[in-house]
Amino acid sequence: MDHKLVSSWYNHHTSVPQSYVQPPERRPCNAVLSTNKKIPVIDLGGQDRDDIIRNIIISSEEYGFFQVVNHGVAKDLMEETLRIFKEFHAMPPNEKVIESSKDPNGSCKLYTSSGRNVEDVAKYWKDSLKHPCPPSGEFIQYWPEKPEGYREIVGKYTQELRVLGLRILDLISEGLSLGPNYFVGELSENPVVISHHYPPCPEPSLTLGASKHKDPNILTILFQEPNITALQVLKDGAWIPVEPIPNAFVVNMGFMLQVITNGRLIGAEHRVITNASPSRHTIAYFINPSKEAIIGPAKSLISSTSPPIYPSMAFGELLQNFLNKGPYFEPQFRL
Repeated sequence: MDHKLVSSWYNHHTSVPQSYVQPPERRPCNAVLSTNKKIPVIDLGGQDRDDIIRNIIISSEEYGFFQVVNHGVAKDLMEETLRIFKEFHAMPPNEKVIESSKDPNGSCKLYTSSGRNVEDVAKYWKDSLKHPCPPSGEFIQYWPEKPEGYREIVGKYTQELRVLGLRILDLISEGLSLGPNYFVGELSENPVVISHHYPPCPEPSLTLGASKHKDPNILTILFQEPNITALQVLKDGAWIPVEPIPNAFVVNMGFMLQVITNGRLIGAEHRVITNASPSRHTIAYFINPSKEAIIGPAKSLISSTSPPIYPSMAFGELLQNFLNKGPYFEPQFRL
């Protein structure tokens, strides 16, 4: 694995290796950028709860994305967590592999490109560290122990992100009249944290850090490294750059939430471009259901005038179909 990591060899190349060159239709240089739209920003510290809920629902319906400020997660903790992940990705390759390979079942893993089992059209310019972070503390013995303080800092960060994630889902639930605690329990009990490292790329116009996709989960909360814009959201045929806001989180709806809301909220397509300099790091917190949880349109959102457009299916099966078929899955999944 260590010789495959982009961070192990990127600085020895003056051009992008052919296996990382995207087809012309996927390349950033051939895309249409939006010049007049921005992802909404929502102040979670506002006094008017109804107004916050209304803004979240509208943003989720129109964009599938928004940014949150005054969210309650301490700035120092955010910066410490970003620092510890940067230090991890800066370690020698063999150390990174050792620290991320402690579970024989692969619950914690270091991977490059998309990490998918199916062959990608082209590889993606990133390395990623992924592991579960359930509130029970399960799997923590498989987390990296290096850099020093990793488990303590990342543990505290993921606990805070769980609180924030459930708070946002509670606001969504209230806005859609799903009832209190709708997402508490099996719909949110398997969170995962992924640290992405995007090294400098010699030819950013030819490659991608991540291709156009929807997240196959309930909700994603992303912390972007400041001052580097690389995340883009697709709306009306054009890509909207998601500019990092100091101490803010990017929140996006996953495909599973799109199913649960019967298509009302959008699991928006998004991608990541690369840049010539410097390296970029992000931390993604994914809220996932249990594999046994049944994912389907919420009963309270179904009526004779609004029939279900998706079938119900166990999350494990739905996820496997989603990952195996990629962009071809969603049209086939509709009733």
